[in-house]
Amino acid sequence: MPSSLVGVNTRTPNRLLRAAVLDHRVKELEGYDRIRSEVRYGENSRIDLLLEKGEKKCFVEIKNCTLVENSVAYFPDATTLRGLKHLKELQHEVCSGNRAIMFYLIQRMDAKEFRPAHHIDPAYGKELRKAIEKGIEILVYDVKMDLKGISLNSSLPYSL
Repeated sequence: MPSSLVGVNTRTPNRLLRAAVLDHRVKELEGYDRIRSEVRYGENSRIDLLLEKGEKKCFVEIKNCTLVENSVAYFPDATTLRGLKHLKELQHEVCSGNRAIMFYLIQRMDAKEFRPAHHIDPAYGKELRKAIEKGIEILVYDVKMDLKGISLNSSLPYSL
């Protein structure tokens, strides 16, 4: 039984993060003057958020995280070929000189840290470690929520 409300709307993370970036509430994503959503890139992919300032680009892939066990948030909650594809596409962007971020939004309030779900999808966990070695950044945030609404809360630590 969860010890928190759990946000299940998969569209919420993208909307929350976009609004938070526009309101300058995510310090790690400051310094950009343009934000676009669902921009085509790579091989038949779309990035959730593309932040730009002049020639400087930051590709942000947002993942909805709802699985929490013993205060640890895990992603993915099922095998994800699409998630693997996103990690590979972002690695290509980093190799091209761009900034790339995996943003895990934990849509609940009972997690103390984040980890890749090696026990569910070992290939995703392995690719995430490889992506980090190549320069992809990880950001993890949780939310504040009640029956009236949901908002971005604070950054959480992660371990691989």
